[in-house]
Amino acid sequence: MRRRAALAGSVVLLTTAVAAVAVLVTALFAWRTIRSTAESQERDQLSRQAEVMARTPALASLMLDRQQLIAGPNGTELALVGTAGAVQGPAAPVVGAAWRTTLLAGRDVSGTGFLDGQDVLVEGVPARTGGGLVLTRPMSSVDEAADRMRGALVLPLGLGLSGAALAGALLARRLARPLVSAARTAHRLSEGERGLRVPVEGPAEVAELATALNSLDAALAHSEQRQRDFLMSVSHEIRTPLTTVRGYAEALADKVINGDEVPEAGRILGGEMERLERFVGDLLALARMEADDFRLDTDEVDLDALVARAATVWSARCAGHDVVFRAERPRHPVRITTDGFRVRQLVDGLLENALRVTPAGRPLVLALCQEETGARLEVRDGGPGLTEEDVAVAFERGTLTTRYRGVRAVGSGLGLALAHRLATLLGSTVTAQGHGPEGGACFTVRLPADPGSSQLS
Repeated sequence: MRRRAALAGSVVLLTTAVAAVAVLVTALFAWRTIRSTAESQERDQLSRQAEVMARTPALASLMLDRQQLIAGPNGTELALVGTAGAVQGPAAPVVGAAWRTTLLAGRDVSGTGFLDGQDVLVEGVPARTGGGLVLTRPMSSVDEAADRMRGALVLPLGLGLSGAALAGALLARRLARPLVSAARTAHRLSEGERGLRVPVEGPAEVAELATALNSLDAALAHSEQRQRDFLMSVSHEIRTPLTTVRGYAEALADKVINGDEVPEAGRILGGEMERLERFVGDLLALARMEADDFRLDTDEVDLDALVARAATVWSARCAGHDVVFRAERPRHPVRITTDGFRVRQLVDGLLENALRVTPAGRPLVLALCQEETGARLEVRDGGPGLTEEDVAVAFERGTLTTRYRGVRAVGSGLGLALAHRLATLLGSTVTAQGHGPEGGACFTVRLPADPGSSQLS
C-alpha cells in the first residue's frame, strides 16, 4: 500500500508552495513596475537639476563653456535655448522645433530622444531671462537604477518565503501534535486499553475530535462493563440448572434415587431443562433481532381481538399462580398496520415478566386504549414495582436480574431487553413506570397507526 504523506510535511509543503506563488506573483508585478518607477525617479531628479540650473544662468553658462558632464559619470548633458530660439550645447541635437516653441512659451518639456547613438531621457524648463534649459540622461541609467531596486527586492521576498515556511512548520506542529496524540489514543483503544484521555487542545475541529475520543473511551468502558455483567448473569443462569441436572443425574446413576422418587426427579429435571431451553431461546431471539435479516410481516391488525386472545391464555395461566388477571379493552375494532405476531410476542414477554414478580392474590392487567396517532398497550402488575434507578436501566440486559437476584423472583435478564428491541423494530416505543394504579410496575407500549416500513435497517 502506498505510504501516505505526513500531515506536518504536507502543511509545510502547502504553506511554502502558497508563499512561493505569492512571492512569484509579487516579484512579477514588482518587476514590471520597478522599471517605470526607476524611470520616474530619474526624470524627477533630472527635472530638479534642470530647475536649479535654470535659476542660475551663470552656472549653466559655465558648464556649457566647459562642455563637461554636470553630474559626473551619469552621462547628463546640457543644451541652452536662447531667447531667439538658437540652441547650443552637447544636447542640442535632441531639441527639436516643437520643444523650442514650448520652452519659449514658458512651459516645461519632458520626453525621450536619441543622442550619440543611444536613447536618452529629456527634461527641459524655461529660464528666468527667457529661452530655456534642456538636460538629457542616457536611458541606461534607468536600467541601472531598476537593477539596483530589483536587487534590493530579493532580500525581503526571500525573507517572506522563509517566514511563510517557518509559519507553516509552526502551524503543522500545532495541527499535527494533537492529531498524532488522538491517533495514538485511538490505536490504544482498539488494542483494549481503557481510561485514556486525549488533551482537548488545538483548533475547534481537533478539539472536537479529542472530545469524541474521550467520550468513546467512556462509552466503551461502560459497554464492556455491561457485557461483563451480562456474561456473569448468563453464566449464573446456566450454572444453576446445570448444577441441579448434574446432581440428579449422579443420584440416578448411583441409585440414590429409586422407586417412587424417580418420577419426581424426572419432573425436576424436565423443569430445569425447560428453564435452560427458554433461556437459550431468549438468547437466540435477541441475537436474531440484532441481525440484519430480521423482517416483519406487516398487515392490518385488530388489536382488540389480539388482546382478547391473549386474555384467554393468560387468564388460565395467572389462575394457576393465584394471580387475578384482568383485560381492559374497548371491545370494538382497533385497527393499525403492524406485525400482529410480533405484537403478541411483545405483550407475552411483558406479561411473563410481570407475572414473575406478582404475588398471589394481586392483580395483573393488560389494557388497550385507542389514541389519535395509534394505540396504547399497558401491562400493569401488583408486584413490588420499580425504583427510579430501576426504571433508568429497566431495558438493559441482565441489570435488574443481577440487582434483585436472591431478593425476589427474577428471570434470565433478557425479557425486557427483548421487549425493547422488538418495540423498536415495530416502530413503537416501550417505557417503564415505577408504580402504576395496581401498585406495581407499569410498562407502556405505544404503537403508531402506520409505522411505514417496519424492517430492521
